[in-house]
Amino acid sequence: MKKAVVDVKSGDTVRVHQKIREGGKERIQIFEGLVIRSSRKNSLTSSFTVRRVASGIGVEKTFMIHSPNILKVEVVRRSKVRRNYLTYMRARTGKSARLSSVDFDKSAVNTIQDEATEAEEERIIHQHSEQHDEIAKEAKDQKAEAEAEAKAAEPKTEAEKLEAKPVERAEAKGPAAPQNKE
Repeated sequence: MKKAVVDVKSGDTVRVHQKIREGGKERIQIFEGLVIRSSRKNSLTSSFTVRRVASGIGVEKTFMIHSPNILKVEVVRRSKVRRNYLTYMRARTGKSARLSSVDFDKSAVNTIQDEATEAEEERIIHQHSEQHDEIAKEAKDQKAEAEAEAKAAEPKTEAEKLEAKPVERAEAKGPAAPQNKE
């Protein structure tokens, strides 16, 4: 179990920072939506279901609170609800899907001192910046090599410069026109 987690309730609009592995790369994906269900509050298997509508299609994800892949959960908005399972929200669209918000102390709710997850998030961000720095360095080295090759290919003496220039031939189209017509 994580030492400290955010108290997520049904009716909250949350932003979940999730670690995604694709091949050998890791990135952080943010999923924001309405919590329609929270179950087993004080258990190791505590979970919550987040629903959002993306491109007109309802998408629901269930997250385990104590999962190591969940880096951070931010409560963006709190709403007044009288149920734990808000499954009726699936049928609602437009204005009928709105919930009345409740004032709450956002900084107090979202402030969690969990050093392990913060260190993990910092490590991923640092890893991404190192990869970016390596790519930039490789590009700079390739550019420097190309410039050095171009400079080495340039002729150094006057004779080499003359040899490198293409010979221009004058085309004879008739008698030359006089320069001065005064």
